[in-house]
Amino acid sequence: MFKNVIVRVPSATISEGITSAHEGKPIYTKALMQHENYVSALTKTGVNVTVLEPHDEFPDSCFVEDVALCTSKCAIITRPGALSRRKEAALPDMLEALKGFYEHIEYIKDPGTVEAGDIMMVGDHFYIGLSARTNQAGADQMISILEKYGLSGQVVPLKKVLHLKTGLAYLENNNLLVAGEFKDDPEFAKFNKIEIDEDEAYGANCIWVNGYVLVPAGYPKVQKKIEDLGYKVLVVDTSEFRKIDGGLSCLSLRF
Repeated sequence: MFKNVIVRVPSATISEGITSAHEGKPIYTKALMQHENYVSALTKTGVNVTVLEPHDEFPDSCFVEDVALCTSKCAIITRPGALSRRKEAALPDMLEALKGFYEHIEYIKDPGTVEAGDIMMVGDHFYIGLSARTNQAGADQMISILEKYGLSGQVVPLKKVLHLKTGLAYLENNNLLVAGEFKDDPEFAKFNKIEIDEDEAYGANCIWVNGYVLVPAGYPKVQKKIEDLGYKVLVVDTSEFRKIDGGLSCLSLRF
């Protein structure tokens, strides 16, 4: 069960965020509205939401998931692989917020790079994607820190997707949404895999929160598959964030 969530309000500069999508630039006012609806959906799951102020100098800073990994034992401040995002991990308000919840805070150091969008938590075990944003040195440091606290981790090489959780979502109870390159990955053979069709691949980025699953709007096949598993579904529009390579999980830290 999750008790707490941290989010950051999108900045007025969100249209300058990093993107590989070809969907146009996000509209700031629309992104704000979608973010408010996202927070509203989270509160329905019974969590306490801490809302941090926007940072206009960091267009991608609403994607708070990448700058920290929140575990049951400690918080780990990452070192983003994207240069334009590296200073986000050192923003004082995020550090203060995490210190309010955690006694133990660890840090990924140079030459390691990690973005926690590459990390999927399954109980006390963490799958860490090796990507353009998360390197072997960063993954090694992350696993070493996890093991220090009695947790564990393993690396998963990525071939195409930006982040590990672009194509995977763990919904508890051994249920795993899988899209694209992960469908046949032997690392995930033990899970009950719910395969996502190519035309709805973006919809694979869902989040489980206390028995609810937040699902992006516009992916009816994904939604039905999750409902068929018996979960309570909350549909949230993230279309403005998709324009800068963001999804549901990217927008919050959940612990």
